[in-house]
Amino acid sequence: MDPIKIISMVVRPPGRTPAQRRHLMTDAVKGPASYFPSIEKKYGRPIAEWQEAIRSSPLTKHMELVGWLKSEHGLGHGHANALVAHTLAEDKAAGGV
Repeated sequence: MDPIKIISMVVRPPGRTPAQRRHLMTDAVKGPASYFPSIEKKYGRPIAEWQEAIRSSPLTKHMELVGWLKSEHGLGHGHANALVAHTLAEDKAAGGV
């Protein structure tokens, strides 16, 4: 058997064409929102509640809000950063902050 054919047989997952694999990759949640399921599970509060807390805070700068979530609410840096980034981006897109 041709060595190149053997390699291509090993690399391709069975049952999926390249087009099917691309489709699966595009359906995945990307960016800060990809953290949301683990944030809700770990801290027991829905994302909407975290976003409301961020929006009602007197702080407005990204890193100030991240620090506040970490110190006052015990969030890890990655989770706090994801929440703040997503919330501020939503507000900006909506014509807010």
